[in-house]
Amino acid sequence: MKKFNIRKVLDGLTATSSSSSAAAQPGAPRENDAVQETLQSEHFQLCKTVRHGFPYQPSSMAFDPVQKILAVGTQTGALRLFGRAGVECYCQHESGAAVIQLQFLINEGALVSALADDSIHLWNLRQKIPAILHSLKFNRERITYCHLPFQSKWLYIGTERGNIHIVNVESFTLSGYVIMWNKAIELSTKTHPGPVVHISDNPMDEGKLLIGFECGVVVLWDLKSKKADYRYNYDEAIHSVAWHHEGKQFVCSHSDGTLTTWNVRAPAKPAQIITPHGKQPKDGKKPEPCKPILKVEYKTTRAGDPFMVLSGGLSYDTLGRRACLTVMHGKSTAVLEMDYPIVDFLTLCETPYPNDFQEPYAVVVLLEKDLVVIDLGQIGYPIFETPYPLTIHESPVTCCEYFADCPAELIPALYSIGSRQKRQGYSKKEWPISGGNWGQGTQSYPEIIITGHADGSIKFWDASALMLQVLYKLKTAKVFERARSKEEKPSTDIVEEDPFAIQTLSWCPESRMLCVAGVSAHVIVYRFSKQEITTEVVQLLEVRMQSEFSEVDSPDPGGEQTPTLPTPGAPPSPQETEVPTQPSTGNSSSDGPRDNIPCLQVRSSPLKQSPGYQVELVIQLVWVSGEPPQQITSLAINSSYGLVVFGNSNGLAVVDYLQKTLLLNMGTSELYSPSDPYQRQPRSPRKARQPSGALCDSNDGSNTSEDRCKSPTSGSTSPCNSDDERKQKFIEKVKFKSRRFSKTVANDFAKMSRKISSTSEQKPDLDAKDNSFTRSRSSSVTSIERESREAISSFHFCESYPRKTDSVVGPGVLVGTTQGSVMMVALSLPPGGDQRQQQPVGISSCGTLVRLKGGILTMAMLDSTGTLLPPSYEPWYDPNASDEEKEKSRRRRPASPPSSQEGQDSQFAVLCSEKQAKVVAMPSQTCIYKHNITETSFVLRADVVQMAGANFIACFCANGHIMTLSLPSLRPLLDVNYLPLTDMRIARTFCFSNLGQALYLTSPTEIQRITYSQETCDNLQEMLSELFTPVETPEAPNRGFFKGLFGGGAQSLDREDLFGETTAGKASRSLAQHIPGPGSMEGMKGAASGVVGELARARVALDERGQKLGELEERTAAMMASAESFSKHAHDMMLKYKDKKWYQL
Repeated sequence: MKKFNIRKVLDGLTATSSSSSAAAQPGAPRENDAVQETLQSEHFQLCKTVRHGFPYQPSSMAFDPVQKILAVGTQTGALRLFGRAGVECYCQHESGAAVIQLQFLINEGALVSALADDSIHLWNLRQKIPAILHSLKFNRERITYCHLPFQSKWLYIGTERGNIHIVNVESFTLSGYVIMWNKAIELSTKTHPGPVVHISDNPMDEGKLLIGFECGVVVLWDLKSKKADYRYNYDEAIHSVAWHHEGKQFVCSHSDGTLTTWNVRAPAKPAQIITPHGKQPKDGKKPEPCKPILKVEYKTTRAGDPFMVLSGGLSYDTLGRRACLTVMHGKSTAVLEMDYPIVDFLTLCETPYPNDFQEPYAVVVLLEKDLVVIDLGQIGYPIFETPYPLTIHESPVTCCEYFADCPAELIPALYSIGSRQKRQGYSKKEWPISGGNWGQGTQSYPEIIITGHADGSIKFWDASALMLQVLYKLKTAKVFERARSKEEKPSTDIVEEDPFAIQTLSWCPESRMLCVAGVSAHVIVYRFSKQEITTEVVQLLEVRMQSEFSEVDSPDPGGEQTPTLPTPGAPPSPQETEVPTQPSTGNSSSDGPRDNIPCLQVRSSPLKQSPGYQVELVIQLVWVSGEPPQQITSLAINSSYGLVVFGNSNGLAVVDYLQKTLLLNMGTSELYSPSDPYQRQPRSPRKARQPSGALCDSNDGSNTSEDRCKSPTSGSTSPCNSDDERKQKFIEKVKFKSRRFSKTVANDFAKMSRKISSTSEQKPDLDAKDNSFTRSRSSSVTSIERESREAISSFHFCESYPRKTDSVVGPGVLVGTTQGSVMMVALSLPPGGDQRQQQPVGISSCGTLVRLKGGILTMAMLDSTGTLLPPSYEPWYDPNASDEEKEKSRRRRPASPPSSQEGQDSQFAVLCSEKQAKVVAMPSQTCIYKHNITETSFVLRADVVQMAGANFIACFCANGHIMTLSLPSLRPLLDVNYLPLTDMRIARTFCFSNLGQALYLTSPTEIQRITYSQETCDNLQEMLSELFTPVETPEAPNRGFFKGLFGGGAQSLDREDLFGETTAGKASRSLAQHIPGPGSMEGMKGAASGVVGELARARVALDERGQKLGELEERTAAMMASAESFSKHAHDMMLKYKDKKWYQL
């Protein structure tokens, strides 16, 4: 083991990672006192593990009826494959072009994808991470439709020009056989028939190919004679075609909402024309045209009427109606409404053979934002309960937290209460998409993901073993009155939409206490209980947080007061605690400014609370003199102390949720002690306005350049980059200028109240002293000022030494601000039991601990051995249980850390900001290690996490880098340029967890999980699920005696002979370009030609050959015996008649 102050040189550290490595400061521990660090750079490796959720912007779908695997393609070139519950796979086409069609090589473990950039790809699904074996890029023609017959290696490709090309899927080479559009249509036709919209072979005759052109022409092409047998003309455009399994009839769906049924041998006119949703006029005229029927499927059953399933075709007078799927069975027609537009649907059938009775049992409907599977075998067509986590986006995700290695009893507790929330009325049958096998992972620790949503709901997910399953859903909006209409919407709203959206949350897994903050400046505290209760009156606490300074030229100072700082250990002053516990009757008339009114109204009627999370207390910030409350930027809860602390750009508040009282409400500036070197001075009046009437903003939010330049440990001043601060404030103001509290901003503000643009460091030409940046007076001066003020960005409850002189640890809160200050607030807690409910909690501010560059993101405490000191907690007990049970669980409390010996530091405070990390020894408050994480970018998310028995800081930067730093020495262990930040969603939802896990929302509907643990990367292959499982292909349908006798059965075709190079010749080289896939070698080694079944077929052929050879040997032996017998008889005959004359015979 190496000591932590011996730095290791990391290979591949990029220049953007950090400008300086961890440097020991004066007062660092001596070599013999050093904490031994076990983590090295070889313990870290970054890779994606699994993606959960609904495929974003789906565009196509395919199903393997033998393997029972579903594939979904998206508009961004992604492929998602689904099997049984827990079997999911994600892969991506490099080009990012939309997937227009997918075709399985049924039961071969392979998939063909056709993309909008006119390329086709062959995917090998026999490996856990699918790879492309071959690609073919068309140069001159656009691909519009593909068809791969069952058990064929020849893929038909229709194009926009109306031609059909044929590709060998084994070698991915083009055949010289081409069906040209001008040969397919009648010679007398003067117009181009349009793109090919359908290709299929006759189920009973592989030599006949049905080709549908967009204009309405359908051609039955004879592959052998290379000519059209029949042409079927209809004057409406075609969208899809479907065969009857006997090959004597087919159905076309058209753009006017009609279905035409054609007999193959009667091309003159359709045998039947129906308009499923058209109103039939009484005078016998044609029905009114309807919307296009985009797709039709025609499936037969042995025992009853066939099914006809179609999408679209509704009449035009149903404009407000949602998308529908129509199921026609015999004389009944069922119209099934969908929640979203239909992208595609597939009817699942018992047989993969197109020339047998299809026996449909389900319909998979791919919607824009959901996947629905309908049971065709039950009356009323119920849907199946989806086993995949496809409801992440049910309401947009606004925040996300990840907890790995949770208490073992948590998941069963959440599951037991969540199981009662499930909907009823699902199909009783098993989920039909049941292929694949689970991985054999060794990781068994519990993992929980919590997502907060725009509608105020919170979902708890079981994320163990690379799976995802919803456990429990909590609706926070139930606490508030809902406006029934837009007219009733309260004028006190500070957001236009989604007033209940979750902004941030704090959860204690051990005590199960949950605290959430919403965009309407509200905080709700929840307790977990297994018993149902009815709350007569919801406990409410209103808090009046006001701005720090009165502006000199502000139109209305708002009667701001400056609360006095409480003396250490003394109860807070009355003005901080005296707040109404019931909704106040504030001034909300149109005459005067709104005052003392919360943004939302808590419900007044009794609230029935189901088992699970139940409301303990609602805290609301109120309007102050016409100014809306500021949204909450940070939040923390501690079950051991019974406290909730939250902050915003005005300051912070501490609430005792046991006594339901406000303990502290003060501005950020008042946290600085009077003798503090970082004490902020009141701002001077602004400069005179410019002649134009515009107001210069570049300086008015900043402090004097001398502010906060001193080090906490030395009296000397260091240069302070005030220009950078001014620039940053200007950028924040510009961002605020266009803000209207829209849905997006409200969601994004949760984690990104700090800067998120590519920061001013990248714009050296932006001069903070330049007065050219102006804005009109119409925008609110106070709003701009508020945004530039120092906000609270982070909290951490701890047992530490609040002051340098302390020798005994005590409870406290570390407070981090957006300007990089870290302050300690000491807590004085009364004894437990009844006294805790009656005596007040004492609070005193202990001034600044240290200052860092950039806003504070995370804080933690280590003991003298480098072990993490988590915040103390109270073990969970059921609040509605008997007093005896409560006392049993309450007795156990974690022991406090040992007290410090005189003159010796026994703790380390770990502090990480947007720019740097510091480790400060406690109680001496000496900075012993410092590391500049980034100069050119800034950190979006940082967490102190644990892996392999050691702790470290994990950081995600705005430039896409993921970094880890050892503790306590801050040695860089990992720096990978993982992900260029493309949108606010990733910045808002990225979070690290213990044991090398992390996640983020990669799209509005999908969670991407990643690992930075070498061990997990090494075991990933074992942990991932398998898509392909060896399954026997069902037997082909029996032809029957009479069909065999009279030739009525399926006609086979030797495609190899017809399309092979010897007969058809070579295709034009300029038509398409073959590209070997990155998975070719691996695929060839692993699956070789087995990808297209050649290996399996060779084995079968070998067996058959052996069997035939055995039979031949037996026959040969029999013939030899027969020949021997004949020879013997012949010899006997010869001897008998040897000496006789001819006339003696």
